[in-house]
Amino acid sequence: MPMPALSIQILEAADAIPRMAWSRLAPPGDPFLNADFLGIVERHGVAGADWGWLARHLVATDEDGGIVGILPLYLRFNSHGDFIHDWSWAAAYRQLGRAYYPKLLSGLPHTPATGPRLLVAEGPQAVSIRHALIDGALALAAGDEVSSWHVAFPAEADREALAAAGMLISHNVQFQWIDNGCGDFDGYLAGFAAEKRRKVRAERRKVAESGLSIEVRHGNEVDPAEWPALHALYASTFDKFGNHAVFTAACFADLAHALGRRMVVFIARDGLRPVAVSLCFRSDDTLCGRYWGCSGQYHSLHFELCFYQGIAYCLREGLTRFEPGAGGEHKIARGFTPTVVHSAHWIADPAMHRLIGRHLATQGDAVATYRDQAAGHLPFRCEN
Repeated sequence: MPMPALSIQILEAADAIPRMAWSRLAPPGDPFLNADFLGIVERHGVAGADWGWLARHLVATDEDGGIVGILPLYLRFNSHGDFIHDWSWAAAYRQLGRAYYPKLLSGLPHTPATGPRLLVAEGPQAVSIRHALIDGALALAAGDEVSSWHVAFPAEADREALAAAGMLISHNVQFQWIDNGCGDFDGYLAGFAAEKRRKVRAERRKVAESGLSIEVRHGNEVDPAEWPALHALYASTFDKFGNHAVFTAACFADLAHALGRRMVVFIARDGLRPVAVSLCFRSDDTLCGRYWGCSGQYHSLHFELCFYQGIAYCLREGLTRFEPGAGGEHKIARGFTPTVVHSAHWIADPAMHRLIGRHLATQGDAVATYRDQAAGHLPFRCEN
């Protein structure tokens, strides 16, 4: 079969890509890879110039002008919100008197969720289209004279294509809940060792006895007038640690309206007043947790709202995976399995490519060892 005649275009907004192309090429039901999520975070400036994001999305078109591939892509001027942990690389460049920024990033703004990055319909031309998108990104990187191009948390097929193109692969650990067919939350806890099971039940009992009520609502079930109060809870977490809350109440409201059931909001209330929130997004099989905030000190409420309610939701809704975000060894005791995730990296400078490549080779072994050691602390009973 002859190779397709493909052209690569650069578009400076997700909204410039027709909605039909997103629907045809992105995974069905994905809460992030669609015209709504990316378009909204760009329009509200969450993924905008003020926070160091400039959209440079690539689209591959065939000889008839039809869009056959999409690669979400941003020119970045810092590393906030991309979760690829390259701060030490930037520091090394500075020590050498070199500029690390700008760089290019293919990933989800402020969202460390694994998924496809080279959006291509499966078929006989899929491999050629993926190669064209990769070549297009490398050509853009060379033309813009950036230090690097990074692909954050690509799905396995994309990771293999990127590695075959000579990109370096980094390794990290996230803690993810994976359904083992337990049926409901009591069934889930039944697999715990007795001591660990008692601890979880004690934590949940503390919340139940606190007088707080817990609500689970989807984005289309949250009144727009509620978002300023919920946003204030989210922002308080960043204020506590001296960081900046990039999302706005208006952005959350627009995401809720557009995504509907693809947004899941867990709210704790003291009477009518919201005192804590955990904001998640869902596909047809995975719940992704990202944003948490609380206005006071409530025993075990973080565990309840960010972990236990999410697991219970997955079991009710038939979701098989819960990715509650980056970091947090405390998730192990709640049954979240240490899981290796990857990113891919193209480094322009050959010497830095070799240096970082050696570092990542060592890192891969260390991450695998850590994953295995951490898995030994999971709360599940050992079956002989």
